Amino acid sequence: MSTAIAFIRRLVPALVPVSHAERLRSSLGALVGILLTGTVSKMALGSEVNLPLLIAPMGASAVLLFAVPSSPLAQPWSILGGNIISALIGVTCALFVPDPVLAAAIAVALSIATMLVLGCLHPPSGAVALTAVLGGASIHEAGYWFALTPVGINSALLLTVALAFNNLTGRRYPHLAPMAGNPHHTADPLPSQRIGVVPEDLQAVLAQYDEIVNISPDELDALLHQAQIRAYNRRSGEITCGEVMSRDVLTVTPDTSLRDAWRMLLDHHIKVLPVITEADGLVGIVTQTDFMRNSVLTEDGRLNISFRDRLRTAFGRPRRSPRNVSDIMTRRVQSALPETMIAKLVPPMADMGLHHMPVVDDANQVVGIVTQSDLIAALFQGKLAGLRGAAAQPDEAADAA
Repeated sequence: MSTAIAFIRRLVPALVPVSHAERLRSSLGALVGILLTGTVSKMALGSEVNLPLLIAPMGASAVLLFAVPSSPLAQPWSILGGNIISALIGVTCALFVPDPVLAAAIAVALSIATMLVLGCLHPPSGAVALTAVLGGASIHEAGYWFALTPVGINSALLLTVALAFNNLTGRRYPHLAPMAGNPHHTADPLPSQRIGVVPEDLQAVLAQYDEIVNISPDELDALLHQAQIRAYNRRSGEITCGEVMSRDVLTVTPDTSLRDAWRMLLDHHIKVLPVITEADGLVGIVTQTDFMRNSVLTEDGRLNISFRDRLRTAFGRPRRSPRNVSDIMTRRVQSALPETMIAKLVPPMADMGLHHMPVVDDANQVVGIVTQSDLIAALFQGKLAGLRGAAAQPDEAADAA
């Protein structure tokens, strides 16, 4: 009896556990999606149309679009391309294959093959092909019009609701493939992709696996990197930004003159100044790069007036040269908290080319800054600590023996 129970338990899929809020969000999304899709279809087509306003496969599409929006099977091209192509294939099979059972089988098989070739695999589309063959007289009379209405209209409406609902409730949709390339515009891969598990490793393993998995390679790569960071935090003793940051931080305000800010950079041999206000705390950052990018002088000391500036000057609207920090500072700045684990700083500082990370408290007031030098020193010390611990274990085992 226990063996049978254990076998039955193994048949239950090991779904990733989610919070009650996520369950509610997914269910509510399906409710809103199907309700709006049916309502708008009825308003657009009217009740006189001799076709269903909603087809059953839309329920399966709703599961994917609202419960697993990160799935490659739930992306816009998947639902639109998969459903419409499968509808066309189903109608064709219904017209040219007399036996409905054989026509249904051929329609589903051809739909899967075509979707795989065109990169728009969408499981509910198999049901769309089946509906086109076995849906009844009204669908057969519609012919290829069935692919437009209700299939095309239902798919477009449900997709529109999914785009709005998922993003409004904090779920990124669609999941676009990341833009390849190095921020420095060189051929080298990003630093985090040069060691450990790299994208080429994932591609090779997936090719060897030779089976469709319900997660995109870039999402799988992101999950693996997060797991690596979590594992490093555990091994490194969970070193935080508060332990390694520089606390005596020079700052400026948006109204600080560029001359004074530049003098601070030169006098203290630093490359960055956090920009703060008394009310809002950290509001930006100004670096040596900002000064060079916004320089109004050429290399030989002459005024650097662009063609646009010449036009503005000619029409009596000369551009004011930058004078204060607010004119050149970077306003969108990443920051960390004192309790942030330093391993979480590796991806942005390695891959995005950030050289400094301001550290703020709960009120967004600057309490420190972590530089690449601080990060390297901390990671090195953490590695040494790990090696010492590994070396001490055999001795401890010998003592215990």
